[in-house]
Amino acid sequence: MTQSDRGLRRLAAGTLLVAFEGTTAPDWVLRELEHGLGGVTLFGFNVADPGQVSELTMALRGAGEPVISLDEEGGDVTRLAYHVGSPYPGNAALGAVDDVELTRRVYRAIAAELAACGINLDMAPSADVNTEADNPVIGTRSFGPDAELVARHTVAAVQGLQSVRVAACVKHFPGHGATRVDSHLAIPIVDVDLDLLRERELAPFRAAIEAGAKSVMTAHVAVPVLTGDTPATLSGAALTGLLRGELGFDGVVVTDALDMHAITKSVGLAGGAVLSIAAGSDLLCLGPLPAYDDVQAIIAEIVSAVREGRLPAERLEEAAARAAALREWFGGAREVPGEPDMVGLHAARRAVRLTGATEPLVEPLVIEVDTPPTIAVGDVPWGVGPWLPDAEIVRVEPAAADAPGLLAKAANRSLIVVVKDAHRHRASQELVSALVAARPDATVIEMGLPVWRPASAAYIATYGAARANAQAAVELLTA
Repeated sequence: MTQSDRGLRRLAAGTLLVAFEGTTAPDWVLRELEHGLGGVTLFGFNVADPGQVSELTMALRGAGEPVISLDEEGGDVTRLAYHVGSPYPGNAALGAVDDVELTRRVYRAIAAELAACGINLDMAPSADVNTEADNPVIGTRSFGPDAELVARHTVAAVQGLQSVRVAACVKHFPGHGATRVDSHLAIPIVDVDLDLLRERELAPFRAAIEAGAKSVMTAHVAVPVLTGDTPATLSGAALTGLLRGELGFDGVVVTDALDMHAITKSVGLAGGAVLSIAAGSDLLCLGPLPAYDDVQAIIAEIVSAVREGRLPAERLEEAAARAAALREWFGGAREVPGEPDMVGLHAARRAVRLTGATEPLVEPLVIEVDTPPTIAVGDVPWGVGPWLPDAEIVRVEPAAADAPGLLAKAANRSLIVVVKDAHRHRASQELVSALVAARPDATVIEMGLPVWRPASAAYIATYGAARANAQAAVELLTA
């Protein structure tokens, strides 16, 4: 391989954020970092505890200058607390409180934990304006349905993260909130005109850019008036024309995971990588599925695209320069984080809402109505069990649940029914309605968006299913 070939391969590898299985870095990752690999994205399966993550990131930094990223949004989407649930409420709870200083404090606390573990880029916050209640992938990850509210809290989140030199990655550009399709599975469509897009979807991104956000994540959504049938991740009109041109963003553009079906089932993983770089992205998050052979194939395809004239070498060099500027910012003066406080629980307590009145608990039976996890969230524990150690907890599949049997089991006992996004699941609504019709003294705890509620029963809305949300709900229940 000539020096020119090695240089081109290094540029190509520098655009990739790879993933790997396990809690230690494989040899191939360390080797590729020595040869210019852009960095890694960590997932829940890479995390055992903070000490292990620190050792892992130290090993990664020993092989190069990687971007080390993960999704730590607080609330339902957590990686550091993947096995126990986040100690911080997510965006929906923070939006319900609507105190921008509180949002800033929460995200600063998250950043302090990330920085202590060696993470330098947080794929957060979600700046999506969640105008579609049946959105299967955003929901409580959004600050809310109002663009101005989302914009001011997005700015606060960016400021909180970047105050300790953890780069924010504002997502999912140009907005995933008005969709009813999960881009992990297909290409969602945001069918709005440009005026509405600018007024609603783009408002939080514009505010975040003005606040100095270091990176923006693309969405695999199509906006017909802007991108046609092409997802924004692959669209020059979206990334170069709109994001770079109209909005003036000069930081790093990071893709959403390229192993999602919106990309792999349309143009393929390697083809999507080339098209996305050509459209204007700088770092390609590959997602959890691609392995070593896939990474090699992607690098080879990027190199071939340059040699064949399908991808200008200048575009790779531009991406490398932006990534280098980000790494230089990582190394700047860093505030020393203060001691961790109880800001997460404090925020969850301020967010939780009680309608009606609860009664003293008597041998409580807790029925947790199971909700399938989304791909973005993963299988993170949720529920009130840790905070009600003396209660009997029964988790049921709503479509198969035996309501009369559950009611018989709850006879002469306090009945608590816990749901998550009941508005999206007809079987959950039917089960809850049947239970509270027979037991109007029951308490329903909604740990998703409080869109649907039963006609009777005390009702607690947490605006999220994080560990902090659950504790705040139980404190109301037992007050």
